[in-house]
Amino acid sequence: MAFTVVIPARFGSTRFPGKPLASIQGKPMIQHVVNRANEAGAQRVIVATDDTRIADIASKFTSVCMTSASHQSGTERIAEVIQNENLNDDTIIVNVQGDEPFIPAENIRQVATNLERCSESAMATLSTPILEVEDVFNPNIVKVVTNAQQHALYFSRSTIPFDRDKMMDGAKEADIALYQRHIGIYAYHARYVKQYVAYAPSQLEHIESLEQLRALWYGDKIHCEQAKGQPPIGIDTPEDLERLLSTLD
Repeated sequence: MAFTVVIPARFGSTRFPGKPLASIQGKPMIQHVVNRANEAGAQRVIVATDDTRIADIASKFTSVCMTSASHQSGTERIAEVIQNENLNDDTIIVNVQGDEPFIPAENIRQVATNLERCSESAMATLSTPILEVEDVFNPNIVKVVTNAQQHALYFSRSTIPFDRDKMMDGAKEADIALYQRHIGIYAYHARYVKQYVAYAPSQLEHIESLEQLRALWYGDKIHCEQAKGQPPIGIDTPEDLERLLSTLD
């Protein structure tokens, strides 16, 4: 199965400016992400950026596509890559975030395989079990609820599903076996990316700040399966990176 990995990478970040170029074991973070994509068996790996500093570094080890600085989401940036690179409509594209240096390669393969296998799905993504009760109530952790066919019913920063018996009076109690954290990796065909960006943005995606809700708003199916590989620790701040590096020593 052939698939292309596109890695959206921005230099600007409120909490961690220049994050894609932060050094990890002597290599910039973005190079680690590219290496994971290559390990996954991607036919092609493209870094999509609006910053020449990232482009200059990334071009030493992979393809780079310069994109507009006005995009509001990674998917919008990928749509420009599809246009600039003249990618075929049937191309399977996996959107891997530029700040996931230790994403398991098997997870990248997994979403590409699931998209090809589930022809009724417009997109494929992954989740992982929530292991701590406090994470159920953390708005920075996106929750997802799926149906019996492993299609996403909804994504939210709120506590979903809501346990009426345990939570009605504001108690922070939850059966964590019921909760899944969404992992921000997506697979879709190039033709669907074009369709997605042609949609008018929905109010839901704005208030939740979750771009995948645009797909659900228009009735498109998102396949969501538990990730085969253990998701990596998120790197949102320099302190997160320091903690990660301390575990590698």
